[in-house]
Amino acid sequence: MKVSKVARTNAHRIFRMCSASGSLNESHLRSAIQKLVAQKPRDYQGILVTLKRLVRLEAERKHAVIESAAPLDLEERARAADSIVEQYGRDLTFEYKVSPELLGGLRIQVGNDVLDGSVKGRLARLANVF
Repeated sequence: MKVSKVARTNAHRIFRMCSASGSLNESHLRSAIQKLVAQKPRDYQGILVTLKRLVRLEAERKHAVIESAAPLDLEERARAADSIVEQYGRDLTFEYKVSPELLGGLRIQVGNDVLDGSVKGRLARLANVF
């Protein structure tokens, strides 16, 4: 669905109003969406589509995926989580995955940021150099 520039601007404005102090206030967002659906202004569907995208991006930004070649024990998980919290803040959710194809090391993804310290990633970077 093609969303007009005005609808995108309005959605960003609503999202900013619901994001006080750097975190999304879900109750404010719910009430804003309810008012939007009740009033049905011009291109309100475009506004809703853009709001959905913004909320999805915000949720991805607060979610960290930690991949390792072997299962991590509790101490290793805590150490990895602490280093990520220092960079990205406290309100993160963590997901731990075992990916044997990494061969060793960790691959951490937080939103769009990827920190690749795996052996597979190092070998790929080395292959690109040659």
